[in-house]
Amino acid sequence: MSKSNKKKQCIYKDKMHLIDYKNYKLLKQHTTERGKIVPRRITNVSAKTQRLISLNIKRARQLGLLPFLARD
Repeated sequence: MSKSNKKKQCIYKDKMHLIDYKNYKLLKQHTTERGKIVPRRITNVSAKTQRLISLNIKRARQLGLLPFLARD
């Protein structure tokens, strides 16, 4: 079994305008149930998009839209 040489495509290739700190529902998809940011190898996004997602998650946390830690 060999690995496919197919290059993965970013799921937000033409939808970069959707990534915003106010869109907390989208950002919540990129965090774990414990509140950590999911790595890009799991979410299949480009490096540029992952940086943008991380920045906006951190902004949303500062404004109180997303929690820093999950409540147990």
